[in-house]
Amino acid sequence: MNAVILDAASLGPDIDLAPIRERVDSLAVHQQSSTPEAGERLQGARVAIVNKVVLDAPTLEALPDLKLICVLATGTNNIDMVAAERLGIVVKNVSAYGTPSVAQHTLMLMLTLANRLPLYQRDVAEGRWGQSDFFCLMNHGTLQLEGKHLVIVGQGVLGSRVAQLAEAFGMRVTFAARPGNEADDSRPSLAELAPVAHIISLHCPLSDATRHLINADLLASLRPGALLINCARGGIIDENAALAALRSGGLGGLGVDVLPEEPPRDGHPLIDALAEPLNLVVTPHNAWITPEARQKIVALTADNLRDWQAE
Repeated sequence: MNAVILDAASLGPDIDLAPIRERVDSLAVHQQSSTPEAGERLQGARVAIVNKVVLDAPTLEALPDLKLICVLATGTNNIDMVAAERLGIVVKNVSAYGTPSVAQHTLMLMLTLANRLPLYQRDVAEGRWGQSDFFCLMNHGTLQLEGKHLVIVGQGVLGSRVAQLAEAFGMRVTFAARPGNEADDSRPSLAELAPVAHIISLHCPLSDATRHLINADLLASLRPGALLINCARGGIIDENAALAALRSGGLGGLGVDVLPEEPPRDGHPLIDALAEPLNLVVTPHNAWITPEARQKIVALTADNLRDWQAE
């Protein structure tokens, strides 16, 4: 069984592909591929291993030998799933590979914002500490996490792990109802919880029900100084509305690891705003990138190959 990896570079450096090699007869490894290149490189292959390369219907239709697509991620939006099903091509993805890594990153953002680190780092860099009348600076009020109320949207594996870590800090955690299903959910809605939340952390998928879930109206309902964290998907927050709330002081801090378009080749207002004295953190969708998480993707993909061979 011959397999082709189309975008191995997306796994980053120092990743051992041996678990995958052990499951196939031959493995061709390409660091990056365009869709046209994928069509050429997959000729004769039974297995395509891909992260973000788009495999559309015309490409799949031109690959009669292809029987399996292993996606090196949870999302399969780069695969034409309808065409794959029509052509009898099995698609397998991986999930929960980065739970400890993303949960850790979420807590890092929470701690950074709670301690107003972006603001104090700016003060130190601009010499304000050296000009202080006292031994410290305390011009930005910080937030002690113990005893504070964290509202999490998304009670899956990741949201639950974040809750565990937050509870270790002595926080009170409430999960919001699934957006779009509030009427049939016993949990309180985000709209109900927003006014009493000290921190909101998002761990839900992007869908019609969650697009701009955090909008100007909801932001206006938050308690003054509330913190907002998005390690889910760009677009769940109306970033322009959140930035306006941050600038006005209604929002106490904003930390995002995702943007609606990635990479943001044309820039983004939140990136531009990093030059301003705001309690704002933007990280480049790298919450998941610990070596352990990236290596687990390989292990889970090898499991997918084993399970498919056993079917």
